[in-house]
Amino acid sequence: MKLIRKGKVKEVYDLGDRLLFIFTDQISVFDKIIPSLIPGKGESLARTSAFWFKRAGELGIKNHFLSLKNGREMEVKKFRILEGRPGREEKNYLIPLEFVMRYYVAGSLFDRIQKGKTSYADLGFKNKPKRGEKLPEPLFEITTKFEKTDRLLDFKEARVIGGLEDEDIERIRDIILKMDADINKTVEKRGLIHADGKKELAMDAERNPVLVDTFGTADEDRFWEKDEYEKNGALIERSKEFVRQYYRSIGYYDRLMEARSSGSVEPDIPALPEEMINETSRLYISLYERITGQKWRD
Repeated sequence: MKLIRKGKVKEVYDLGDRLLFIFTDQISVFDKIIPSLIPGKGESLARTSAFWFKRAGELGIKNHFLSLKNGREMEVKKFRILEGRPGREEKNYLIPLEFVMRYYVAGSLFDRIQKGKTSYADLGFKNKPKRGEKLPEPLFEITTKFEKTDRLLDFKEARVIGGLEDEDIERIRDIILKMDADINKTVEKRGLIHADGKKELAMDAERNPVLVDTFGTADEDRFWEKDEYEKNGALIERSKEFVRQYYRSIGYYDRLMEARSSGSVEPDIPALPEEMINETSRLYISLYERITGQKWRD
């Protein structure tokens, strides 16, 4: 096997006609790898992703999943990672973008609204929304993938970077909405709200969009406890946002954002305390069980 990429949470190996993903127990927030390992995290991501890829296949959505091995290893179809920006006739390549669909005001969207960078009126609100409010309509956003930190794009720049036409973006949006409808329905039955999620896609040999990478997990998506939200509007996090909130609470996020805005040296991210490691491990394992309806161990 040839290691071709070592990402924040997984290693990618070239098997010739396909790729092998090995999911690690590393965890990252704000594009920083935390110097702590989370037991069970890699296996949780791999098994949860396999569950959703199988559901995608049943829904008729093209995807790259081939098989799950050893709990945390996944064989997938191979797509090229191109040097530079792809042409609009390019085929069989990974689109160098990330696609986000939001259903509630949370995360970076809430921050942008608070800072006036995103107009709440343009989103369909009469008044500034509170964190956790449901959006009048799903919000489809596109960000960079291979830059040092993710950057929000307008559709014009996204088309250039991704080698896409307007109709390609519409097809991708429709695929995500179709997949998310199944995610929303599935997790709602198990007491969860699916607030938002990120997906990646490739273009196949016929320039059809194909779901790739991973999705519907605690890393890429945001889940809340449905009962608590409906009773009192409480946002009980069941995703990696739980860890992000810890780094916000100790002031690291503010220091990091200040360094990035001023162009100064970014502070190293501190390790998680033992209690947080254990709690985060339990979160990933329990979320796998709740999403899939399957036991972690028989």
